Amino acid sequence: MKNANASPSPARGPADHDVRDQIVAAATEHFSLYGYEKTTVSDLAKAIGFSKAYIYKFFESKQAIGEMICANCLREIENDVRAAVDAAERPPEKLRRMFRTIVESSLRLFFQDRKLYEIAASAAGERWQATVAYEARIQGLLQDIVQQGRLSGDFERKTPLDETAKAIYLVMRPYLHPLLLQYNFENTEEAPAQLSSLVLRSLSP
Repeated sequence: MKNANASPSPARGPADHDVRDQIVAAATEHFSLYGYEKTTVSDLAKAIGFSKAYIYKFFESKQAIGEMICANCLREIENDVRAAVDAAERPPEKLRRMFRTIVESSLRLFFQDRKLYEIAASAAGERWQATVAYEARIQGLLQDIVQQGRLSGDFERKTPLDETAKAIYLVMRPYLHPLLLQYNFENTEEAPAQLSSLVLRSLSP
């Protein structure tokens, strides 16, 4: 894979073009069966019935397709987390649910579609823009919860808000970062409750 510390490879063609969805669907299927590395743009072109040149009208590289698939996977996790957070009334419970749901949703992706999870892990290791944006949104959600807790009187207000949110994110990171999660399986059952309790005690006013 190419290193993608720079800006991601953009999708080409009309934004609402059905062909892009066909390409992504075919790529998702091939990556699930054969893995990202073993699938070529030629394989995708053959599966869809298009030429490679036509595919390149919509994506400038295989990595650009991988970026979109990775973003879709991470968005599923994020949607689960936001739904769980929104279902809780008070900030402490929102934080507990956030810890728990991130682990549960990440594990579900890992075990249900290991090859797609490997794309997310590689993307995280190489800092693809899809993972950078995902982590930024998760940190933003954390900051919102902390701010709500301060307004409700549940959390302390002395520590700078951004510093508090970043510290909580770093506690959570081994269980939300695709590359790190695979090394923390032995703790995934008890970690969400234990870590969220520790964080909540530190946030007490």
